[in-house]
Amino acid sequence: QVQLVESGGGSVQAGGSLRLSCAASGLWYGRYCMAWFRQAPGKEREKVAAIDSDGITRYTDSVKGRFTISKDNAKNTLSLQMNDLKPEDTAMYYCAAAFAAGWCPNGPNDFPGWGQGIKVTVSS
Repeated sequence: QVQLVESGGGSVQAGGSLRLSCAASGLWYGRYCMAWFRQAPGKEREKVAAIDSDGITRYTDSVKGRFTISKDNAKNTLSLQMNDLKPEDTAMYYCAAAFAAGWCPNGPNDFPGWGQGIKVTVSS
């Protein structure tokens, strides 16, 4: 059974940085796509960044150049470095996993494994 636990959220002023981490168990990164989603109040959950089993990364346009997703296969951890944060980045952030070798699904319904979520608040 896949278990994901996020950490590292919090509050920061616009222009600041935060680093989110996700500790994973019950999966092998070599056969999983890992992703970060976020959901702001009243909005749909959106995929922010993803990294497939080969290490290929993809980002939603609004975070390109500011966010970096990475994984440590030896430690089974996933990270999201968030720089130059903006108030519109405020949301609950979720770590997610999907069994998919060499590719990543698109929507949240295609990710069966989820963390509990962690709050990120960016003030102007």
